[in-house]
Amino acid sequence: MAISSSCSSTKAVVNSRWTSPTPQPSFRLAILPTFLHRRYSTNVKLTATSAALKTVEQTTLTEDSNFSTAGSDYDQENSTFPKPRILVAEKLGEAGVNLLREFGEVDCSYELSPEDLKKKVAESDALIVRSGTKVTREVFEAAKGKLKVVGRAGVGIDNVDLQAATEHGCLVVNAPTANTVAAAEHGIALLASMARNVAQADASIKAGKWERSKYVGVSLVGKTLAVMGFGKVGTEVARRAKGLGMNVISHDPYAPADRARALGVDLVSFDQAISTADFVSLHMPLTPATKKVFNDETFSKMKKGVRLINVARGGVIDEDALVRALDAGIVAQAALDVFCEEPPSKDSKLIQHENVTVTPHLGASTKEAQEGVAIEIAEAVAGALKGELSATAVNAPMVAPEVLSELTPYIVLAEKIGRLAVQLASGGKGVQSIRVVYRSARDRDDLDTRLLRAMITKGIIEPISDSYVNLVNADFIAKQKGLRISEERMVVESSPEYPVDSIQVQILNVESNFAGAVSDSGDISIEGKVKYGVPHLTCVGSFAVDVSLEGNLILCRQVDQPGMIGQVGNILGEQNVNVNFMSVGRTVVRKQAIMAIGVDEEPDNKTLERIGGVSAIEEFVFLKL
Repeated sequence: MAISSSCSSTKAVVNSRWTSPTPQPSFRLAILPTFLHRRYSTNVKLTATSAALKTVEQTTLTEDSNFSTAGSDYDQENSTFPKPRILVAEKLGEAGVNLLREFGEVDCSYELSPEDLKKKVAESDALIVRSGTKVTREVFEAAKGKLKVVGRAGVGIDNVDLQAATEHGCLVVNAPTANTVAAAEHGIALLASMARNVAQADASIKAGKWERSKYVGVSLVGKTLAVMGFGKVGTEVARRAKGLGMNVISHDPYAPADRARALGVDLVSFDQAISTADFVSLHMPLTPATKKVFNDETFSKMKKGVRLINVARGGVIDEDALVRALDAGIVAQAALDVFCEEPPSKDSKLIQHENVTVTPHLGASTKEAQEGVAIEIAEAVAGALKGELSATAVNAPMVAPEVLSELTPYIVLAEKIGRLAVQLASGGKGVQSIRVVYRSARDRDDLDTRLLRAMITKGIIEPISDSYVNLVNADFIAKQKGLRISEERMVVESSPEYPVDSIQVQILNVESNFAGAVSDSGDISIEGKVKYGVPHLTCVGSFAVDVSLEGNLILCRQVDQPGMIGQVGNILGEQNVNVNFMSVGRTVVRKQAIMAIGVDEEPDNKTLERIGGVSAIEEFVFLKL
């Protein structure tokens, strides 16, 4: 498809209380660790990295091969490698342990102290943990490069220092799918037991009481359940709640509308979900944008007498605010499986509250789920030790050094363009279709865009998700989120010395919270280039601009008239907000223009309101980079 204008555009929607993106840690890339060069069998070797995803080929090691055994444990006399040592630091299902034993030497050592863990990892090639073991920077430092893979038997990886893992050349993999049904079933169990006061009534009878009138419950049939997060677990909860006769609504910025319709679930805005629901079940990730998203303000918007279930992440709830909402009768009951601090303190007001039912993080605790997780993580760890790239990898894959060096500034540009694009989307349908246009003077075969596409995907998904996106799992995560990304390349007259002239991201079939970013085709469109090694925003909708993508960004659509730069500049200057770049783009003189302002600090709300109050400014948006 030919794109006629260098400033073509597109349109997007993310109507979510947790879609206000917060800057994430910089995406770190590293060559996969030396275990990919130190094979554990005699018939595999690492090939050249011209194709980053195809890492190994089957071959036979010979004396004249390019396979280096320097510094490895290669046994030249027997032409074999020793089996890898795998430390299992927390209880793992027997099926998974047996699978690991077929591949390596397994050491099952549970309840290790931090010091004992550090001693053990210094002798281990792989480490498998659940949520109870903290794999800190000190652990990776103690391993001194010996540790090649960390496997998290479950979804969340809050207990693994990903940055340290990447810096020390250690791959991290998880098991995200095996416990889906178990978590959903536990959510439904809490829902039903809370509605009928099962835990409280049980404790009452065991205390020698008979209080039938005190523990009158509420029926589920006909009630409205708001599923906050319509991923795997949320979908299964919705499916079961429908079977109980409940009316189910959901809020999720990425949920495909057709999947929701198929289950008879209505996708609604965040505020609509929390204000109309009788029960609210949380299934959202814990990100900077979702941290304590359920707070005093949120609870004040809920229907009086609402009931809350959380089997997702404890940190999405402000626990002190929940206690206040319970005491005020806004929240009638809460059923919680997860907490900000685990285990919670014994004197916690929330835990001891008579209208709160609690369980000790049992969401994945079924025999079937434990076995499934054990097999899934064992396969992922064994595959990683063989040098295979896993779809469940959550940090850096292997990238050829020469490719990484050339693409580094474009990697930064790609992520920031994706991050800007998602912030320009609004509405309730969710971002589903993305078109990326690369303009380059190079031939198609000379430009591998997989890494750039991964970074665009990262920029779009990570601000509102707990997914970790990289070259290995970008397409997998995008498909999982229902995100369709198409790529186009246009040959332009520029220097072939540079791999990319510009990158354009279009978000299709959604609404925008900034009309100036919408092109004639009705889609959100932004475009950027690398200038002097620094990423620049060069086009918003149909307006050409030129602003460095450093700090944060303010976009204003305004009447094109004299003095606008001075007025806005003065407002920012009065509040000690430093402007690092400012650019104005227009289509027709004295008609409309877009002013793009790069700022080092984040202006407060009053400053932004003053900018919006300038008579000639028709709309503005503040964007975080």
